[in-house]
Amino acid sequence: MTFPDVVWGLGRLTMAPVTRVFTRLQDYGVDRIPAHGGAVLAINHFHWIDTAAFGASCPRTIRYMAKIEAHRVPALGQLIRAFGSFSVRRGESDREAVRMAREIVRDGHVLGLFVEGTRQRSGVPGRAQPGAAMIAIQEGAPVVPGAVFGSHTWTVGNFAPVSIAWGEPVRFDGLPRGARGYREASVEIERRIRTLWEFLGELHRVGRPRVATPPA
Repeated sequence: MTFPDVVWGLGRLTMAPVTRVFTRLQDYGVDRIPAHGGAVLAINHFHWIDTAAFGASCPRTIRYMAKIEAHRVPALGQLIRAFGSFSVRRGESDREAVRMAREIVRDGHVLGLFVEGTRQRSGVPGRAQPGAAMIAIQEGAPVVPGAVFGSHTWTVGNFAPVSIAWGEPVRFDGLPRGARGYREASVEIERRIRTLWEFLGELHRVGRPRVATPPA
């Protein structure tokens, strides 16, 4: 057990219940997250609350890749590093971040990547960047797509309901290591996230039943 595992264990007893209450969180397909071994969570991003919501939903410790600006914020930076987060410089080639991401997956941990690279303030999933596909292909690891719905309207004082859906793990072992393979895998990841997001949108329209099976 690592230090982030201990911190996540404490967080599940304290922060996760609070997150569930204030987001009215419903999640679907949690059993699809592999119980063991390295994996890449490829997830969309609307609001800072998404980090806590996906964390509350996932039964395993998530090592998030987060923008370096968040790591530089006093107190916040120390907190997210305690949870196992590591920094990335957006908009440029960050070889150290890639090395860290690959090492996390290779060592059997779960890597969390917001695949669009930044928040989508429109409330609609954006284009998937190639990072998740690249790490998964290079390490021969499964990608678990995840979608969040509703968080784009969530604010303190307006606790809009938030829902999360997880897709089936997918492998890209047949694709080449290189730009073409990463592009093809990213298109598929983007498609699966969008399908899960649309599924959640329909559930919100019918009152969010407690039990529902997300599309693969």
